[in-house]
Amino acid sequence: MQKIGFDNEKYLRLQSERIRQRVEQFGGKLYLEFGGKLFDDYHASRVLPGFQPDSKMRMLLELKDQAELVIAISADDIEKNKRRGDLGITYDLDVMRLIDAFREYGLYVGSVVLTKFHGQHTAEAFQRKLEAMGVRVYRHYPIDDYPSNIPLIVSEEGFGKNDYIETTRPIVVITAPGPGSGKMATCLSQLYHEHVRGIQAGYAKYETFPIWNLPLKHPLNLAYEAATVDLDDVNMIDPFHLEAYGVTTVNYNRDVEIFPVLEAIFRQIYGECPYKSPTDMGVNMIGSVIVDDQVCREASRQEIIRRYFDTACQVRKGECAPSQLHKMEMLMRSQGLEPEMRRPVPAARAVAQATGEPAMAIELSDGKVITGKTSALMGASCAAMLNALKYLAGIADQVDLISPTVLEPITHLKVEHLGNRNPRLHTDEMLIALSMCAVTNPTADLAMEQLSKLKDAQVHSTVILSQVDETVFKKLGAQVTYDAVYERQKLYHK
Repeated sequence: MQKIGFDNEKYLRLQSERIRQRVEQFGGKLYLEFGGKLFDDYHASRVLPGFQPDSKMRMLLELKDQAELVIAISADDIEKNKRRGDLGITYDLDVMRLIDAFREYGLYVGSVVLTKFHGQHTAEAFQRKLEAMGVRVYRHYPIDDYPSNIPLIVSEEGFGKNDYIETTRPIVVITAPGPGSGKMATCLSQLYHEHVRGIQAGYAKYETFPIWNLPLKHPLNLAYEAATVDLDDVNMIDPFHLEAYGVTTVNYNRDVEIFPVLEAIFRQIYGECPYKSPTDMGVNMIGSVIVDDQVCREASRQEIIRRYFDTACQVRKGECAPSQLHKMEMLMRSQGLEPEMRRPVPAARAVAQATGEPAMAIELSDGKVITGKTSALMGASCAAMLNALKYLAGIADQVDLISPTVLEPITHLKVEHLGNRNPRLHTDEMLIALSMCAVTNPTADLAMEQLSKLKDAQVHSTVILSQVDETVFKKLGAQVTYDAVYERQKLYHK
């Protein structure tokens, strides 16, 4: 049973009140930057046990008649095929997924803005695709010496070059598929354009991390650094807040760097800036509703270890620079962490060492660690999952859940007809075989019913998983890591 460290209901109440106060502060129009994920903030739910991934969405629904959404995506991220680590899909696909999801909730999506656009062909193709589906698309461009050259930024040659995003509702929520998408710059650009048109507008920021009223080196804030290692984000003391109020608060480098720009824009619009610091801009109440700090600390340390494994594997695949791994290693050392502190890791490695083959371990919600080894017909992923289902259902290890009469035709199909050299089943194939057996075998049916209990299980493989196996575990809600080792020494890996 997972220990709870966060009061979600209290959070919803306090956070809603804070947002309403900020809306009332500005008359006419408010640009509200939403950081993190709106309805599937799994990072927050992992490091804050008790936080519900859809908490932000539940608050936004209370304002849905007044609000519209604008989704920002970096044209550079489209060009690089940047992916969401939790879902495994590219940012451009996630934009379309988000639009569909928001619409299903009854929220109005006004448009998409391509930030950092400088003629990328893939971004142009994405724009054509969206416009063909009836979605309005705008372009925002890079600005030389951003964010230091304030006179240029706040001019016709700076924000003035950007498309003006046409909006129709008083609250404009700027969101994105991931960090570094240019949400704040989009808000600031809109403030400039609204001012040119004689429209009064305000800005506020709803960013989950870093948590402003926790210590700089609190594991929750360090876990945020680990999550954004590819962006080179650094948590830091907010110098503006310290000077204005004499109070130490935490923010991150991009907000601190951009604050003079925001301040200059507000002074042009209102004659003065309503905020004295980047911390003032935020409406984050998370730090006020942590009910068990130790639970959140440990959850955050485990998240740092998971991020370490993910970064190491990206380096192995050539998908990120070694410098990112070096930063992760520094974060690990700062908290006294080792990879083996993730409980499935030593268990999986022990089986691999004993068998000389890839292995997997799964830590279940009750703390039990189940292992699986590679066999002639099943990979370690299949074996570990089957063993976990047997344990959860109270089925003895020696019981065969999948009949040979079902297995043999599948392996024959893979090798003889589909041209696979390896007859071993992937987890999706194993689950299909298990579901077929469940029709006539009550024991297999009982095992199938345990799949939902794999949610939040901690999984570790001693080799880089195939995309199929990783996707299956993630769909079941398990949290997966693997060593930065390929099963075979070759250049091409499916």
